[in-house]
This record gives sequence, structure tokens and C-alpha cells, in this order.
Amino acid sequence: MQLSKQFEAVPMAKFMLSSVLFCFLAACLTTSFVISQPALDSAEQEAVYRVLESINSDVPWRTLFPDDFCISAPHGVVCDYFSDTTPSSAAVTPHITELSFGYVSDYSPNPPCNSNSTLDPFLFSPLSHLRKLFFYKCFTQMEIPFPDFSPLSSQNSSVEELIFIENPAIYGTISGKLSSLRRFVLTGSNVSGEIPRGFAELVNLEQLSISRNKFEGEIPTNFFQKLKKLKILDLSENGFRGNIPESIGNLTALMKIDMSFNGFSGEIPENFKGLKGLEFLDLSYNHFGNFGVPLFLGEMKSLKEVYLSGNFLGGQIPEIWENLGGILRIGLSGTGLVGNIPASLGTYLRNVCYLGLDNNKLEGPVPNEFATLEFVSEMNLENNKLGGRVPFSAGFVSKLGKKLKLKGNSDLCVDDGLMSSKVSGSLGQLKLCSKPDIPKTDLFKVSSYPRLHVSYVLMLIGFLFFLS
Repeated sequence: MQLSKQFEAVPMAKFMLSSVLFCFLAACLTTSFVISQPALDSAEQEAVYRVLESINSDVPWRTLFPDDFCISAPHGVVCDYFSDTTPSSAAVTPHITELSFGYVSDYSPNPPCNSNSTLDPFLFSPLSHLRKLFFYKCFTQMEIPFPDFSPLSSQNSSVEELIFIENPAIYGTISGKLSSLRRFVLTGSNVSGEIPRGFAELVNLEQLSISRNKFEGEIPTNFFQKLKKLKILDLSENGFRGNIPESIGNLTALMKIDMSFNGFSGEIPENFKGLKGLEFLDLSYNHFGNFGVPLFLGEMKSLKEVYLSGNFLGGQIPEIWENLGGILRIGLSGTGLVGNIPASLGTYLRNVCYLGLDNNKLEGPVPNEFATLEFVSEMNLENNKLGGRVPFSAGFVSKLGKKLKLKGNSDLCVDDGLMSSKVSGSLGQLKLCSKPDIPKTDLFKVSSYPRLHVSYVLMLIGFLFFLS
């Protein structure tokens, strides 16, 4: 407990120091600035004080920041100016638009939270122009239920970003909704239950990230029907199960899908191929059935990262790589693959940095084309049935070091040149290739070729001399 208090005090001390310096600078500028700027509404000023005190009652907020928050405020409190809605007036009024809590770093010294932080959505009610709420490691000890932010909607607030990162003391289910949400991020908490059906109505939603929680159940069939603006979908590390709804094919603006570490099953929907702008796809460690590596991946030309590891897809690696030259990372580990590794993987994936084909039943040689992958920094071919000579140069092996993983392939071998102490690293567990035996008769035949060749030349010269 004593140690945790010491760690808690570090960001607090840094925050207090930066606050004092900020207040000093702000005081120097206030005299000339305040004359031309309208004051923040007193109800909003008081609301921010109360929120700050609920987040960290150890800090004397009213003493440190006695002035208008639109002139002098902690780092995470953001103010903006809005034109008066009255046609006859050109006046502007200031409003609080963002509140961020939790000391991220010296570059983002948001107001620090403490072990007794609480959260009451009604405190935000006077903040009619609030756009963003951000909480980083604020609720880590004292358990609090996930707040119902419906009161903000009833107060004509237009919160667009609601972000909770690493708040393990938050529990319960999500209720209520904010119709204007563009970003909803809830990672590293203990919130549980099914995915809220109200999210399906958030037509302006661009990011839905709810990774590393306790969500479970199936995704409703029509869930993605209206989310046309969604760009980032992260459901990873939860307890979701069942099939991925076909309605996901409607999300044509998607750039990232991460559904890894869940219990999704069935076949990977073919209408993924309609997601032409998708760059990141992670479906690893689910229970997708034995349908092979999806052939439609070959039509998704924007892909940069693909991870399907930990699903028993089965079958051979298909020849689908011709249009996927933009791929940087690909993971097909433990997917039940059989047969040879196609040379086309090395021919077309020229920009690949990570290639994971380990823990399958692949056989045959390692393609020579893999030795020419200029940008690869990690290659994992462990625990297959590969055989033959390793095609890599000493320079290639030295560059990758321990990130070149080949063990568990009993029929693979390396030449003497690669077993030097400088580059052997990951090759140390492979056997040496045996040198081919050259029969003595062949040696004699080889040595007779020059003499035979010279005799024919002399005969030709003599014949030409006779004719002349």
C-alpha cells in the first residue's frame, strides 16, 4: 500500500509543478487577454470544479486555478468559443468542450486521478457543449459501476467521444446511449454483458473499441446495418461467440477489424471482400471452422496486416497473393495448413516484415524466394515438416538473428557456412546438410574432357592447314 502511494505521488508532484508554472504564465497574459474575451458561464466553471474534485480531492483545484477556465485551466480541460445563435448578434460565448483525466505522460499531464476517484454523470449536465470525455487509469481500486450517460443526452449535450482506457475497477453493464457518439473506447475494464443493442443505432459512430473486457454472447444479426461510418471495430479479448453477422459487409468505410481472442465460429463471411478499404484484419484465436484460408482475401488489395492464427482452417496455402503486395504482416500460425509453401508468397509479398507459418503441417522446401525478402524482420516456420537445405545467406540469417525460427523441422538442414558462431543463432538446432559423394569414375570423366576437347581442336587446325 505504501509503495502504491509513492507511485501515485509521482504524477501528482509533476502535475502540481506543471500547474504552478502554467498558472504563472497565464497570470502574465491574463491582464491583456481577459479584456477582449467573454467569461465562461459560472455554472460551467462550478461544474468543472466539482468534476475535478470527484476525480481527485487531494488537489486544491480552486486555489490552483481560481480564474476562468477558458483563460487558465489544467492541461486536460479544453475550452472553445461559439457564435451566438441569435441572428442579430455577432457575439461569441466560451464553453468547455473536452475533459481528460489521468496522467498519461509529461507531454500529456492531464489532472491525475487517485484511489478514491468517483464518477457522477449528472456533474457534467451544465456542460452543454461538451464533446469529449477521457479517463486513463482513473478507476483502478475502488469499484464503480459503468455510468449511465443518458442524462447528458437529455441536457442537449453532444458528447462525441467517450474514452475509458485501463480502468479495471469499472464493472457492470452498459445502459443508456449518446446518439451523437463518434468514438466509444472502453478497454481494460470489467464491464460485462452482451454488446449494447443501442450501439447499432449510432449512425455517426466511427470507432467502436471494447477490447479486454468481459462482454459475451452473440452479435445481433442486424447490428452493423446502420453503422455506415464505422472505421475502427475492435471487439478483441472478450467472450463473444457465434457467427460474425453478414451485416458486417455493409461497413464499407472500415479500415480496421480486430475480433481476436473470442469464441466466434462458423465460416469467415465472404462479404468481407466488399471492405475495399480494410487495412487491418485480425480474427486470430477463435473457433472458425475447417473451410481453408479464405480465397476472397486475394481481392482485398488494401490489406496491410492479416492475422488468422489459432483457427483450424485446414487445407493448403492458396495462390491468392498476386494483388496483395501491400501486406506487411501475416500470421497463419496453428491453422492446420498442409502441403508445400507456395513460392508466390515470397514472389508477391515483397514488403512483408513479419511472416508466421509455424505450428502447421507444411512440408517440402523453404522457398528460395523467402531469401530475397528485403524487409522481413521476423520469420517463424517452426514445428512443421519442412525439409531440404535452408536457402538463406549468412547475411540474411545474421539480420534476423533469433527472429528467424526454424526449429521443429527435423528434415531441414544447413550448410557449413551458416553454422559459424556469428550467425548460427536460430539454426543451432538444425542438422548439417551432408555433402554429395562424387564417384571416382565421374572424376576421371571430368578430367578427360579437357584432353578430348584439345585433340579435336588440333585435328581441326591440321585439316584447315591441309586445305590451304
